[in-house]
Amino acid sequence: MRFMMLMIPKGYENAAPGTVPDAEAVAAMMKYNEALQKAGVLLALDGLHPPSMGARVSFASGKPQVTDGPFAEAREVLGGYWMIQVKSKEEAIAWASRCPASDNEVIEVRQVQEFSDFPADVQKAAAGLQDMQLQATASQPN
Repeated sequence: MRFMMLMIPKGYENAAPGTVPDAEAVAAMMKYNEALQKAGVLLALDGLHPPSMGARVSFASGKPQVTDGPFAEAREVLGGYWMIQVKSKEEAIAWASRCPASDNEVIEVRQVQEFSDFPADVQKAAAGLQDMQLQATASQPN
């Protein structure tokens, strides 16, 4: 089973462009990331720039509307993520619990929907999805 562990740092919704964590926090996080890698469960991970450097595309009335960050209505935003592959939700939670997060950070654990999770009619409607995922993975630089 694949799970995303989503880092939600409180206050990051208001972070200035270019905000980065301090070196001590990064060093602690690197040890955690190395443990995930050594255990063979890590598939991907990335940190995200603050919302002040991003944009949102909404589709009110069926037309795309772009809003540049920061986003006044945002209460919680993602600071980064890990994609892991483990045997159970409990194992994913155990890994999230080992993270050296600070007291202003929360990790949300969410299972990824696999193609096999969908009924036959949905699988048919999504024909080609698995091929797209494989192609996207294959085109990623190592």
